[in-house]
Amino acid sequence: MSFSTLGLSPTLLKAIEEVGYTTPTPIQKQAIPVVIEGRDVLGAAQTGTGKTAGFTLPLLERLSQTQPQMRKKQIRVLVLTPTRELAAQVAQSIKTYGKYMKYSSMVIFGGVGINPQLATLRRGVDIVIATPGRLLDIASQDGIDFSRVECLVLDEADRMLDMGFIRDIQKLMGMMPKQKQTLLFSATFSPEIKNLASGLLKDPVLVEVARENSTAGQISQVVHLVDKGRKRELLAQLIKTKQWKQVLVFTRTKHGANKLCKQLEEYSGIKSSAIHGNKSQGARTKALADFKAGNIEVLVATDIAARGIDIDQLPHVVNYELPNVPEDYVHRIGRTGRAGMKGEAVSLVCIDEHELLRAIERFTKSKIKQIDIEAFRPNPSIVAEPIQNGRGGGGNRGGNRNKNNSSQNSRNGNRNKKPRAKVNSTTSETKTENKTQNSRKDKPRNPQAEKIGSNLQAKLDNLDRKPNSQNRRRR
Repeated sequence: MSFSTLGLSPTLLKAIEEVGYTTPTPIQKQAIPVVIEGRDVLGAAQTGTGKTAGFTLPLLERLSQTQPQMRKKQIRVLVLTPTRELAAQVAQSIKTYGKYMKYSSMVIFGGVGINPQLATLRRGVDIVIATPGRLLDIASQDGIDFSRVECLVLDEADRMLDMGFIRDIQKLMGMMPKQKQTLLFSATFSPEIKNLASGLLKDPVLVEVARENSTAGQISQVVHLVDKGRKRELLAQLIKTKQWKQVLVFTRTKHGANKLCKQLEEYSGIKSSAIHGNKSQGARTKALADFKAGNIEVLVATDIAARGIDIDQLPHVVNYELPNVPEDYVHRIGRTGRAGMKGEAVSLVCIDEHELLRAIERFTKSKIKQIDIEAFRPNPSIVAEPIQNGRGGGGNRGGNRNKNNSSQNSRNGNRNKKPRAKVNSTTSETKTENKTQNSRKDKPRNPQAEKIGSNLQAKLDNLDRKPNSQNRRRR
């Protein structure tokens, strides 16, 4: 199958050809025709499956079919994303695919001045890609008119709920017209996602590629056991001896990311930068640009950026610290092995993280290859200590999660923890990074949501019974 069979116009096909795409990915084959038809879509898709093109291409096609008269502040398409990096990535995709089309678009997120964004919106924009916090700030200033929205896209919906955006999303939904096309993409189908979908989607088409607990076959995964105090030394040795030129490294905390960058440069002469929620938008953009250009060897990131970093042919991902949430492991290593390319994911695991490793292996239903490095064998006399920091905080969170095979149940049990202090109040997005999920407390039963959730789960269970080879198809 080629893109020409999916109902796309010659102008879009020309742009696709110039990018070098020849064959649509499985999710693009399924999503593009139904989005062009105007159907609502519930997409189960993890990173690296070609999902962004799967909704941006048909949306551009639909925009080209009509040219309504728009007034100031009005928009036609709204794409909501959890992070600035993902918003910028979607905006760039729209710009690339729509280069031969007449439309206007803009990206909205915090960390930059709000007045230029308000000025652009006053002129009227066809497509807006935004993070919920800044968009709600603009809406509260009467800076945008949602009355003519034709299509709403929630990209990485599960991540937005994890980051505490549910109330912002609900407020925004109340400003939207009821008659619109809605596309919701998520890597997981928690009860919250099902409840959200039940209130937004009308008779949705389920598009499913690579369930969230699967990892790409083209990604080589390996674990090195090492003492916590020697991780930085081992990382530096791997980078130098294997001559890695581009390495994305994940830590649990912002402080840990900054500290690792400083140590890599001071002790090993390895150029590196950090990217996380406390960094200004200018610093985050520069760090990512320097990394893509090869000006720095190592980019150290926290999980807030895990789904927003899109780098072609990224060869190496390192889990300097394992995530407390098993799903995040899949999203982290999904930064490599994209578009059918091969990638390598290395995890440096200390005694404190053995339970986290077992939880990840249960979640992915696979044993990760372990390679011992003689010079870095762990000291057997060291006793495991509770992990105090990380996504969601709490030293017991990782332990509780590992006692229960359901990561979602563990998440539910930790929603009422006291929020950590905010470090930076520059943007709504940053403010919500450390929120607990108090907004997702038990609510009255919703029969409609339960019915839709049950139907969705039945479809997903049926898909799970398909041969594994079908669920591992990747672009």
